[in-house]
Amino acid sequence: MTDDPFADVLNARFRARLDSLSPRPLVVGFSGGGDSLYLLLQACAFGRRTGRRVVALTVDHGLQPDSAAWTRAAGAAATALGADWRALVWEGVKPATGLPSAARQARHRLLARGARSVGARVILLGHTADDLAESALMRQAEASSLPDPREWSPSPVWPEGRDLFLFRPLLSLRRTALREDLAARGLTWLDDPANDDLRFARARARQALRRGAEIAPLPLRMSADAPRARLARQITCTAEGHAVFDRALLRETPAEVLHPVLGAAVLSIGGGRVPPGRAALDRLVTALGGTGPRRTHLAGVRLAADEARILLARDARDLRRRPASGGEGVFDNRFEIDPEAAIGFLAGQSARLSREDRRRLKAIPALARPALPVLDPDGATPVLPAPIGVAQPAVRALAPGRFAAACGLVACEAEIG
Repeated sequence: MTDDPFADVLNARFRARLDSLSPRPLVVGFSGGGDSLYLLLQACAFGRRTGRRVVALTVDHGLQPDSAAWTRAAGAAATALGADWRALVWEGVKPATGLPSAARQARHRLLARGARSVGARVILLGHTADDLAESALMRQAEASSLPDPREWSPSPVWPEGRDLFLFRPLLSLRRTALREDLAARGLTWLDDPANDDLRFARARARQALRRGAEIAPLPLRMSADAPRARLARQITCTAEGHAVFDRALLRETPAEVLHPVLGAAVLSIGGGRVPPGRAALDRLVTALGGTGPRRTHLAGVRLAADEARILLARDARDLRRRPASGGEGVFDNRFEIDPEAAIGFLAGQSARLSREDRRRLKAIPALARPALPVLDPDGATPVLPAPIGVAQPAVRALAPGRFAAACGLVACEAEIG
């Protein structure tokens, strides 16, 4: 065994992001490749120091003839390091085009479901400085929209990824240095031939990087985090699933700060899967400009402005667009509830509520009422679940947590709601 040149810096990063006292397991996305092997090695060491269980999840995409054998080899390597291990299989017909993007989405969905199944809140991924450089090269050479991996970010899939965060502690380290350390330990890893398949943009970028390609300086994204976080703290997302903020913020906030936060608010209130694009947000800001009353809509959200405030609520006219149940105990991608509960929208049923529920309803803006959840929607008297009403089972609005996560207001595991 050799001295680990990165042990101190990685232990500091682990302690900054992870809760050493949490009883929850840590999940590592483990492909069996060199980067994820080194990460699992470090995660297991952290787990031993803190008494936390480590679970390695290996996704078998089924895209290579030997993928099942690789998966078994990854399992053997994970258990040898002291981790629990599970295999996750991407089943079904694979797309003829856009395969890398589809595989990436499938991987995140499988990892999110696997993490939820063991009660984890954090998924560790082995991206390195080379991955950052490859993403930059892909944008330069191929106009790719693939974002840079970030050290700490919410899971990109919804609703499977709710309350789950991705942690990439290796982003400042080079791939060759990690492999040198693994080799010195006598450890071996898998090499996926897809990494050298020049049909794929990632492989072309990797080859260019090996040839010493120059890349433009990576953007200092952290510089925008603080202003966005300050703006996000001025937007209130409620337990009833709507949001409100001061209209003056539209006039006072630069677009590079306003757009990501406003997009996150629309995404969270509407329960969509991807945020609206820049052009749509430009039109939205223009539509809500000025001081007079204005109303508009975007991505399943109604926005109503008076002189002082802007209200965002799920668009009642859009309720038929999406199946009411998002599966996995999630209603309309916006509320978490017991999956066995009979639930529907309030729209058109207010008069059938009890007197107490109607009284409670008065405290909620009229624009936000139709999309509220009700229990027993086909019964004689639908009821509002707690905390909107008092009935059980209760619901949990997902918008506040999703918005906070998207805007960088959750900086470590201990802050996950």
